[in-house]
Amino acid sequence: MTHSSTAFSELNIRPELIAALQTLNFTQMTPIQAQSVPFILQGEDLIAQAKTGSGKTAAFGLGLLQNLNPKWLGTQALILCPTRELAEQVATEIRKLASQIENVKLLTLCGGTPFKPQAASLEYGAHIVVGTPGRIEDHLQKGTLNLNDLDILVLDEADRMLEMGFQESLETVINHTPESRQTLLFSATFPESIQQLSAHILKNPKHVKVESVHSDNAIRQHFYAVANEEERQKAVKLLLMTHQTTSAVVFCNTKREVQELADNLYADGFSSIALHGDLEQRERDQALIQFANQSATVLVATDVAARGLDIDSIEVVINYHLAHDPEVHIHRIGRTGRAGKNGFACSLISTKQSDKQNYKVALLEEALGIKIKTEALPDASVLMQRPLKAPMVTLMIDSGKKNKIRPGDILGALTGDGGISGDAVGKIKITAQRSFVAVDKKFSQEAINKLNNDKLKGRKVRARFLN
Repeated sequence: MTHSSTAFSELNIRPELIAALQTLNFTQMTPIQAQSVPFILQGEDLIAQAKTGSGKTAAFGLGLLQNLNPKWLGTQALILCPTRELAEQVATEIRKLASQIENVKLLTLCGGTPFKPQAASLEYGAHIVVGTPGRIEDHLQKGTLNLNDLDILVLDEADRMLEMGFQESLETVINHTPESRQTLLFSATFPESIQQLSAHILKNPKHVKVESVHSDNAIRQHFYAVANEEERQKAVKLLLMTHQTTSAVVFCNTKREVQELADNLYADGFSSIALHGDLEQRERDQALIQFANQSATVLVATDVAARGLDIDSIEVVINYHLAHDPEVHIHRIGRTGRAGKNGFACSLISTKQSDKQNYKVALLEEALGIKIKTEALPDASVLMQRPLKAPMVTLMIDSGKKNKIRPGDILGALTGDGGISGDAVGKIKITAQRSFVAVDKKFSQEAINKLNNDKLKGRKVRARFLN
């Protein structure tokens, strides 16, 4: 369903909201608003693909304010956000939309700020609560927040909340809400984790999106001829320098090739990391964590080691040698071009003709339905540039699930009391004994000092850089 008009004035909403929209000079709906607001006003559950700046806050803000009862001070709407900064931004916009409705009380509940003042404010009630999953979970478990009569639950930037490790906190919060609630899920991307979450918490949701999530031609395949191993390694560097990506996977057929190539790339200044079966499980897990959170830009791997790779933002896949099986080739290149992004798959083919290679090429042509033609490699002048460095670093903390550490605790410790911005914190991964958090490289020293000098959940911890 789409609304016949994109004018806010045509919506069947309370006069106070129309008046507030006029004071904000909001006259025409953005595409995401035009598609989602009618469903939201009808009380439908919703899955919406929307990025920051698309107007999604006004879309769900209008929906929750339309049905709000200002005369009853129970919590009627809850908006969950990944960071304090986004929560405050959302709260500011909702307050503007509610400016013409008398006595609307909104509270922001985020980690990194003292708990007691928040609990004191909650004693007086709040119509709308905006917060981060970890801190909302704290209030629910301590009985300072009650969601028994919640009408509407909004998950804003749901993909980022899952990336930051908030799945358990989200599930706990959702379990404290009534089944009769309306649920709105907004996400920029739709990885499998989001699909699983939405299937679990939404009832017959409507789906809206303003752009295609994936298209059949999202992956561009290129084939290049190389004469020997020296040329092959140089070709990988040329392709990485040309694409200047923060997320590339190079597939090799043997463990020895993986380690040699990863070492050579690292020596030449690339943020590369190896993944193969000769590494200990701990080393493999840590390699995947660093690649997933952008602390390493190039993952060099065997097919077996990369089997559990579930990362949606891989921009380039390079086949160091053609795979032995066309199905493996298709599986490899299918790791790029996801979530609405264009992907590049580059395959290196030996110029030395052999029965084995000719057979592999023929099988691949048949599987892809194309005639493989090699093209010239990028000009060697690109090697004069510096490789793109990883934007994040990973900090390893010597506490984990056994110490009852949660993502919200780490986020709060990093951002509270003059800490770093929540936007500088990336993915958080918590294992039984240890925790891993990605931090913007520019703030890495500040972040590690904060963790080592302050307390995490009431106890001293030791954090170090994971290299």
